[in-house]
Amino acid sequence: MNAVLPFSAALRERSSSAHSPHECDGFMTDLLTGAGTRDDYIALIAQHWFLYAALEEASARMRTDPVASVFLGDKLSRLPALEADLAFLIGPHWRDEIRPLPTTQAYVSRIRRVAATWPGGFVAHHYTRLLGDLSGGPSIGRLMQRRFGFETNGIGFLLFGDIADPKAFKSVYREQLDAAPWDDAEKERVIAEVLVAYRFTTELFADLTRAKAHRIA
Repeated sequence: MNAVLPFSAALRERSSSAHSPHECDGFMTDLLTGAGTRDDYIALIAQHWFLYAALEEASARMRTDPVASVFLGDKLSRLPALEADLAFLIGPHWRDEIRPLPTTQAYVSRIRRVAATWPGGFVAHHYTRLLGDLSGGPSIGRLMQRRFGFETNGIGFLLFGDIADPKAFKSVYREQLDAAPWDDAEKERVIAEVLVAYRFTTELFADLTRAKAHRIA
């Protein structure tokens, strides 16, 4: 572990290579450049519901953990917004219409397994999902508004309306990472788990691409 860098900075540096340009090839590139469809967007949101259901289930268990609990708060819950979006996009019976893709199933299993016994591993997945979606979500939401004629319905998950200052929130979150009482070995384990989460994200985009090809075949 680099003794000069704060842990949050070392984490960002070590995980930066996971932000491969190929991550957004295909599915996300199409969605962001206008070639993607409303159905593609719905598919993306649906998979996020499964991921956040697992993450927030784990969050409920971690509220009593002295380390993990400092990263939690009611305003971070994404499930209500996701469920409102899916009800708008699909209809009141949306739960009957969505299924987890293979990578989503594996990702959910990983979150549940890690969070059952390892606070640092939970934080790794919480950090990857929350800060990643907070960083890119609002701009993607604005693109979807223009592309599909949405107002706020359908993009609530991406707006993070309960976080007034995303930049300040991320700064505080990184300070909390720096303050976590982890030794160097534990920090390495957390970084490794963040890289696992990034790999799942990349593989999920590939799954979405395959599902789209099957949908239009």
